[in-house]
Amino acid sequence: MSSQHTLTDDTLGKLYRHHHSWLFNWLRKKLGSPETAADISHDIFLSILSKGDFTSIEEPRAFLTTLAKRSVSNFWRRQQVEKAYLEAISQIPESEQPSEEARAIIIETILDINQRLSGLPVDVKRAFFYAQIDGLKQQEIADKLTVSVTTVKRYLIKASAQCYFALDTE
Repeated sequence: MSSQHTLTDDTLGKLYRHHHSWLFNWLRKKLGSPETAADISHDIFLSILSKGDFTSIEEPRAFLTTLAKRSVSNFWRRQQVEKAYLEAISQIPESEQPSEEARAIIIETILDINQRLSGLPVDVKRAFFYAQIDGLKQQEIADKLTVSVTTVKRYLIKASAQCYFALDTE
């Protein structure tokens, strides 16, 4: 093991020892759940570990707070998506509902697409989802959004390009 690798391991260990309890308590207060706080705090440290360069962190608590706020936001967004999805599939017969594994994959896919579409106007996102999920034709989308078919085409190109060219966030 190289001395650089040991240095970074020691730095991460120190960061974890000195700030994990504080981060856990901060998350527990925000989330009201010690289990979720533990999961998210460990995910944050795993994320830091996977990035590899944590030797230059000058303000550990500010850095961890930023990561925690993002993680909490992602947690709530995921909860909303899961709730909406479960409500939607509750309308179909139980025998036709997807398996737990398929549900997890679908939710992850929805979250990924939502992330890739972030920053686009709401109507562009709606047009994309109407086309891709609801299977609506461009004229139907235009009618729903009260825009021209040409505008719908532009929206769909913009959303598709955003999905295709979006950087992988992992």
